[in-house]
Amino acid sequence: MIRVLCLAAGLLAGAVAPFVFAAAQDEEGEPEVRELPAIPPVPRTLSMEEAEAARDRAIDWLVRTQQEDGSWGTSSIELFAEDGFSVETYYAWQIASHGLALMALQAAPMGDERRACFERAIDWFCGERLPARGSDWDVDYSWSALYGFVAATRLATDPVVVGTEREEAVIRRGREYWAILARNEVPSGGWAYYDDPPYTRRPKWATSFCTALVAPAIQRGMDLGWIEDASHLARAQRVMERSALPNGAYSYNGSDAVPRLPVGESIDTVKGSLSRIQVCHWARRVLGDPTITDERLVWGLEQFFEHHVFLDQARMRPIPHEGHYANAGYFYLFGHYYAAECIALLPEEEQEAWHARLRPHLVKCQREDGSVCDFLGSTYTVTAGTAYAALALSLGIDRD
Repeated sequence: MIRVLCLAAGLLAGAVAPFVFAAAQDEEGEPEVRELPAIPPVPRTLSMEEAEAARDRAIDWLVRTQQEDGSWGTSSIELFAEDGFSVETYYAWQIASHGLALMALQAAPMGDERRACFERAIDWFCGERLPARGSDWDVDYSWSALYGFVAATRLATDPVVVGTEREEAVIRRGREYWAILARNEVPSGGWAYYDDPPYTRRPKWATSFCTALVAPAIQRGMDLGWIEDASHLARAQRVMERSALPNGAYSYNGSDAVPRLPVGESIDTVKGSLSRIQVCHWARRVLGDPTITDERLVWGLEQFFEHHVFLDQARMRPIPHEGHYANAGYFYLFGHYYAAECIALLPEEEQEAWHARLRPHLVKCQREDGSVCDFLGSTYTVTAGTAYAALALSLGIDRD
């Protein structure tokens, strides 16, 4: 049994070396040793045509698995590994992944079937009840508000929405998700998804990456007239600035007045910050931070690929942060999407070479049915993972 568990753990970690284990006994009663083949090597680059095919498989999976009401997955606990959260949290995760699916469909070519899927998804997004805080410590409904708000700011200018009966519903829902974010912004700025004792109505700590993923959408919300108080964005920018460490990484906790010195296998080393570097660089650059130059973007991408093995080793591990440098499985696809966003900010002539390096690490995770996952396997993680992969691939595909 121990051998089987070790084998399973190794497979989940995505190990590349062959396993040798005693599977049974031979006729003399001696252990029969059998060697499993190594995982095939991943190509260093992948063409735009291959990426387009992979993106279309992912989008087709979203279309095929959408439910009649326009949603994906469920709002109920699906795995024992997810036990312990509030009942409301499973609904919150469903909404967050739904927002990502909307973004992925919006970024892909829109045929009749996909458009119908997209419109049903918008209707569910705007028509379902808003999420609520699950418990004193469980503030996971922030994920709904984060990606719900990001999705709403993008939908608000989409031709499928503008000038239609859906426009008012999207605007209302976007404002409602912003109200949740404004209510949950920590006093020093930024957002996260849990709270510590003594529990308070307004959570007390933020993370750099939650704050970064929504910061450009706050600017869009201001441009749309949904947000009047510019101080929210100013505080979010300060969170990212003070999270930037001298080693080039971004601290996990964005609320530390003085970030702790990363040593050993700290999550705040570069190897533990590979995905946070991408989202924070992207957000700061989009918002006009002059310190995030092309050279800084390239440095972050170079680190991402040089130390990519630490994301590989964490992908599909069932326990959060059990990978080296406290990497978690769900860092994987999140980081690849925002790496693609960083690539899209580089000079056009440099982009394809970077996308070609990024694509293999996305396509190697794609299942035969087109879905993609990096953590556990409940419907919200598969929906979100497939959407992240499709978004990242779409950014590297010529739309002309």
